[in-house]
Amino acid sequence: MEVASIVALSMGAAWASGINLYATIFMLGYMASTGNITLPAELEVVANPMVMTAAGFMYCVEFFADKIPGVDSAWDSIHTFIRIPAGAMLASSAVGDVTPAIELTTALLGGALAAGSHTTKAGTRLLINTAPEPISNWTASISEDLIVIGGLWAALHHPVLFIIGLILFILFMIWVLPKLWHIIQYLFRRIGSWLGFCEAPAPISKGSSKSLVSSGQDADFNP
Repeated sequence: MEVASIVALSMGAAWASGINLYATIFMLGYMASTGNITLPAELEVVANPMVMTAAGFMYCVEFFADKIPGVDSAWDSIHTFIRIPAGAMLASSAVGDVTPAIELTTALLGGALAAGSHTTKAGTRLLINTAPEPISNWTASISEDLIVIGGLWAALHHPVLFIIGLILFILFMIWVLPKLWHIIQYLFRRIGSWLGFCEAPAPISKGSSKSLVSSGQDADFNP
């Protein structure tokens, strides 16, 4: 594989995993099993029928969970511990048979990219959940699925264009994450409270999401 194709596949798998891990695995496995792409030997496991069945089932579960206000944020919180390490693993597997140093470097970059895309999604969803209408959840969820599918297709068939798009997405993350920082802090404090590391944060109210983003003050959250 060319360098651009390897980079696009590796970082594309990590980026997509941060948004929708199960769709990523299922799509890679489907395209490999149908002969549309040739994956590195280390990544061919995603085409195993057992892996594809598990990924497809979990995607169906996530498809509905991701569209229910409040449930989607709880789902994202749990998957903080799943999407990021999985993104690192897929990224390192996608580079093929390389030296341990390159494999570890790729895993670190892939994990960081998966963390960025996951945090962007989770923070945006918390903000969307302050809106009274459920249509925004459906729109966001379906858009994310389409972005993952379209992004992976571009990474596999037009790697240079995908890399350009990925750079633009990283710039977008750099711009938007500071604006969502207080929302993201709420998410991590909520996770910490579940693990017993800290007290549960005060919920965010529908009418205070904008002031929370700008001032960092807590309020009531009623999705």
